[in-house]
Amino acid sequence: MSAVSAVDAVVLAGGRSARLGVDKAGLQLHGLPLLDHVLAATAGARRTVVVGPPDVARPGLLLAREEPSFGGPVAGIAAGLAAFESADGADGSSPAPLVLVLACDVPRAAEAVAHLLAAAAHLAPENDGMFLESRGRDQWLVGVYRRASLDRALRELGAPGSVHGVSVRALVERLACVRVPDPEHASADVDTWDDLGRAIRHDGRE
Repeated sequence: MSAVSAVDAVVLAGGRSARLGVDKAGLQLHGLPLLDHVLAATAGARRTVVVGPPDVARPGLLLAREEPSFGGPVAGIAAGLAAFESADGADGSSPAPLVLVLACDVPRAAEAVAHLLAAAAHLAPENDGMFLESRGRDQWLVGVYRRASLDRALRELGAPGSVHGVSVRALVERLACVRVPDPEHASADVDTWDDLGRAIRHDGRE
């Protein structure tokens, strides 16, 4: 993440995966859980927190869980930021001014994050963040946001404690963000088995 050096990362891995019927984070892609492909994209972050159940814990990373469980992405982001706040200074680190927010179901997260952070290196002072846009779809959960702006927007929504089920749109609408075109569709996520099949076939390894 040389384009932006001061980034913390929140990886959301606590959803129900209703359409797939199985845990997305554990889906195997080229011999690794999908979550680990996403976590590889955060390797240069100052700190990373995984938001989800105990089985998504990884050595060296913070683990958080929204309360109550299955509160949705906004509740997960709030839980992740709270985990950073609890850890601030305890491990000798300081809070990063930018927060990378990633869903756990983006197989090409490394490409997507590289593209996003290259753009975020030029984030204007008046903007609160950036996210990728692919095929006309805003990928809010492949985004980088100012920590102070996220904190403000979450307070406006009632965090902590009352953002269970709040939509990501409601959060992002409170932020002045820039859409970053994703012409290679690296931010495509896995919602169906067909999506997973396309991810497996993408680089020809299977």
